[in-house]
Amino acid sequence: MSVVAQVAAGVAALVHLVVWVWEAFLIHRVHHSVFRQPAEDVPAIRLWAFGVGFYNLLLACGLIAGLVAVNSGHELVGRTLVIYVSWFMLLGSVVLAVADQLAMSRPRNQAWGGVAAEGIPPLVVLLFL
Repeated sequence: MSVVAQVAAGVAALVHLVVWVWEAFLIHRVHHSVFRQPAEDVPAIRLWAFGVGFYNLLLACGLIAGLVAVNSGHELVGRTLVIYVSWFMLLGSVVLAVADQLAMSRPRNQAWGGVAAEGIPPLVVLLFL
């Protein structure tokens, strides 16, 4: 696996680890600055955010496990994990973009930073494998 793909996979894992902490533990602090949600919405989205945060943790763990496998001599297993999780993240960013366009309760085009952060690193991984 190329160095560029491995670095991009590491960046993607790091992004998802940061988002895990934000969503699972700090939603009450970052609701407005990061997720553009009003404070009164936090109680309603707290459980949802906690669950989604742990999805992000599990995705990051999948990439990390794949990178460890690749660099431990288990190339096929590692590449398979990295490819699967990268596709999962890339398609998740597409879903986020579509959902943002369909959102009726707030102005559109607010999630593009998240779409880019979630989608560009795994796209780079897939392009450089």
